[in-house]
Amino acid sequence: MTRRLNDAQIDELVDRITQQVMARLRPAPAQSAHSGGASGPAASACACSDGRCVSQCSQRVLQVVENGAGRISAGLGYIPRDLSIARLIDHTLLKPDASAAEIAQLCREAREYHFASVCVNSAYVPLCADLLKGSDVAVCTVVGFPLGASPPEVKAYEAQLAIQNGATEIDMVMNIGALKSRDIKLLHRDIATVVATCHAHGALCKVILENAKLTDEEKVIACQVAKLAGADFVKTSTGFGGGGATAADVALMRRVVGPEIGVKAAGGVRSYADAQAMVKAGATRIGASAGVAIVQAARGERVENAGRSY
Repeated sequence: MTRRLNDAQIDELVDRITQQVMARLRPAPAQSAHSGGASGPAASACACSDGRCVSQCSQRVLQVVENGAGRISAGLGYIPRDLSIARLIDHTLLKPDASAAEIAQLCREAREYHFASVCVNSAYVPLCADLLKGSDVAVCTVVGFPLGASPPEVKAYEAQLAIQNGATEIDMVMNIGALKSRDIKLLHRDIATVVATCHAHGALCKVILENAKLTDEEKVIACQVAKLAGADFVKTSTGFGGGGATAADVALMRRVVGPEIGVKAAGGVRSYADAQAMVKAGATRIGASAGVAIVQAARGERVENAGRSY
C-alpha cells in the first residue's frame, strides 16, 4: 500500500541527505578490467556498436543472468531463442516515429520467443494488448514521457487509461523540476498519485529519475521519495534525456532503496560488459537502446539486423 508522506517524514528525509549519508551511499570506485569492464581481449573481440554486442558475446549475457538480472530489454529485430533468457527481456520500442507495422513485429517477436514484456508508447497499448492476448508476454508503457513535467493527475489518468487498455506495467517519469526546487511534497504527490492508480488496478509502477540531469544528492532524495511513495522500481533514465545508466548510479540507487524494490538500468547499455556491470551494481532489470538478440547469440548465431533506436 502507498504510504502518505507527512511533515515529520519529509523533515527526516531531507535530514538524511547529509554528507555522512552520501559518504555511506557513494558507490565504490570502478573496478579494473578483470571485473567485467568493456576492455581486454574478450571485450575487443565482440561487436558492440549500437548494442549489437549482445548478438556476438553470449558468455557475457549468461554472466549477467548468473549475477542476478531479473530483466533485460531488447529492441525490434533482435530475436531470442533460449527461452530461459528470453523471460528476462523487456522488448522495447519507444521511438516517436515507430509505426504500427513495427509494433506488430515487436509483438510477434515477443510472443514467439516469450519475452517478459513489450514496452511501447501508450498509444500502442491497445494494439499490443490485442496482439499479445493469450500469451505470457506483458504490456508495459510509459507515462509523463519523456519530460515528466505534467501534473500528477494527468499522469495518473494516462496510467489508468493505459491499464484499462491492457498495460500491466507503467514506467512514469517523475517531476524533475519539483526535485530541483526541493518541493518534496509535490514530488511525493507526483509519484504516489500514479503508484496508487497502478496498484489499485494490479499494475506495477516504475519511477524514472533521469539521472543525467541530477546530482548525487538529488538521486538519493528521488529514490527515498519513490520508495516512501510505494513504487515497485526506480529506473535510471528515459533514454531520451541526454544520458543513460551508469554502474555508479545503479549502485547508489540500490543502496538507497535497499532490497525491497527493483532497480532498472536503462539508456546507454550497449554491451554485455555494460550489462554485467549494471547487474553487479544492483540492477534487477536492464533496458538497452538497441535490441538484444540474447538467445540467438547463446546459440552462436550472428544477428544481421542492426536493430532500431530505443
